[in-house]
Amino acid sequence: MALTKVKYKRRRAGKTDYRARLRLSTQDKNKYNTPKYRLVVRFTNRNVVCQIAYATMAGDKVICAAYSSELPRYGLKVGLTNYAAAYCTGLLLARRVLAKLGLDKHYEGNTEDVGEDYNGNTEDVGEDYNVEAADDAPRPFQCILDAGLKRTSTGSKVFAALKGALDGGLDIPHNEKRFVGYDPDAKEFDAEILRKYIYGGHVGEYMEEMIEEDPEKYQAHFAEYLKNGVEPDELEDLYTKVHEAIRADPSAKPKARSKPAEAKRWKEVKLTYEQRKDKLKAKLAELAADE
Repeated sequence: MALTKVKYKRRRAGKTDYRARLRLSTQDKNKYNTPKYRLVVRFTNRNVVCQIAYATMAGDKVICAAYSSELPRYGLKVGLTNYAAAYCTGLLLARRVLAKLGLDKHYEGNTEDVGEDYNGNTEDVGEDYNVEAADDAPRPFQCILDAGLKRTSTGSKVFAALKGALDGGLDIPHNEKRFVGYDPDAKEFDAEILRKYIYGGHVGEYMEEMIEEDPEKYQAHFAEYLKNGVEPDELEDLYTKVHEAIRADPSAKPKARSKPAEAKRWKEVKLTYEQRKDKLKAKLAELAADE
């Protein structure tokens, strides 16, 4: 009977595609141990996680990370897992890692409107933004996209985080064929559709549609939006302010930690020799009384 090799633990658990990981992390031999950086994008039920990591023999090393749970600090308190939030998280990561490496002044990224070209026109926008090397400055920070096990279909939120990182000033190999707004049949890219999603236009349209068709469902479905006073026609201004706030201060703010009033102990306090003697005497006296 032929023996089969046991697969890696994370492969058995369905957490890692090692065939894809090998191709993402293998570096050219003539790079002399230079790290191969990856833009790692992961989604949970309530959060978007973006990291810049590289592989080592001892495991991955993360040099910078950003989470959509940080976006309330920049003014976005609702919808932290949608397309627009993924874009904001990617933008936050890009500005943060460039600031950490001292490249944020040299590479500001795409500061123009996402739906406009360099001349300010919104019609027939076909060129995607790519960072260009600045004169008398280090080269742009380059990395590759690591989407993990998530399907890389056209319009996926993975590419929203990628677009945010690109506009933030990172150099990532890509094309527009996976961004929302690309028509595979006509083989054309409509930047206006991409802009609508980045600024939450698709959410605003759904909110207006639900208000007309089912007001009760709207009250329940968008309860957090109503609680924070977010209206459908205010989403574009909201996301614009969030983008500006991220660029103004992308640094990470550690949570304030305070020492608890009472220190908790889960182990019994060690008794002294005299205390152990007294405890034994009391136990012997109790046994003698029972007899």
